[in-house]
Amino acid sequence: MDSKFNITVRNCDLYYGDAHALKNVNIDVEESEVTALIGPSGCGKSTFLRMLNRMNDLVEDCRITGEIKIGEQNIYDKGTDVALLRKNVGMVFQKPNPFPMSVYDNIAFAPRTFGVWRRSKLDNIVESSLRQAGLWDEAKDRLRKNAMGLSGGQQQRLCIARALAADPKILLMDEPTSALDPISTGIIEDLINELKANYTIVIVTHNMQQATRISDKTAVFLLGEIIEFGKTESVFTNPKDKRTENYITGRFG
Repeated sequence: MDSKFNITVRNCDLYYGDAHALKNVNIDVEESEVTALIGPSGCGKSTFLRMLNRMNDLVEDCRITGEIKIGEQNIYDKGTDVALLRKNVGMVFQKPNPFPMSVYDNIAFAPRTFGVWRRSKLDNIVESSLRQAGLWDEAKDRLRKNAMGLSGGQQQRLCIARALAADPKILLMDEPTSALDPISTGIIEDLINELKANYTIVIVTHNMQQATRISDKTAVFLLGEIIEFGKTESVFTNPKDKRTENYITGRFG
C-alpha cells in the first residue's frame, strides 16, 4: 500500500441486490484528521464505513461501482491483498467485542496473525498498544485474566488497542461510544483527539455534539447520499444545504 493514507472516493454506488444503498458518493478524507459521518439511522453511514476496508465483501449480493483509493491504490482492484488492507485499515465497532481470551492474547492476536511470535516483541506491542489506548495502568496487572471481566468502557478501549496492535494507518470507528456511559465516552473522545496525530480516523456517530467535539470535517448522509461535506464548524454553524440545517436542528432524523 502507498505510504500516503488519505482516502479518495469517486462516483461510488453500492447495491444490496436491487436495493441502491449508496448513491454517487464522492469524498476526500485527509491524513491525520478525524472525519465524522452523521445522518439519520439507515442513511448509509455504516455501509460507507465498511466499504473502506471491504467488509461488505462478506455480504451476499453486495455490488460496488466507482473508485475508492487509499493513497494511490484502488482497494477494489482484483490484485488487492484484503488481509493487508484490513491490517492497514483497522475497525472498532459499536459494541465492545473482545475475544473470550486474556487481555494479552486479545492484543497479541493481530501481530501473531502477521508472523510476530517473539515474546519480547509481543510484550512491547501489547504495552505500547494499551498505553496508546489509555488502558495500560488499569490493565497491566490483569494481562493474563479474561478480557470479558473488564468494564464496558475498558473493553472498548481494549478493542481500540487491539486494532492499534496491527499497526494500521487508518482507524474506522462505528459509533464507538454509543454503548458507553458519559465518563467512558469522554475518555474515548480524548483518546481519539490524541490518536489523530498518527492515524487517519473516520467515525460514525449519532451524537452531533460528539462530532463537533472531536472531528475536523463532517459528512452528512441522507438516503444514501452525502448531502454536505466540509469543515465541521462550517457544517454545523453555516450549512449550505437546507436538509443539513433541518437535521442538525432536529426537524427530522
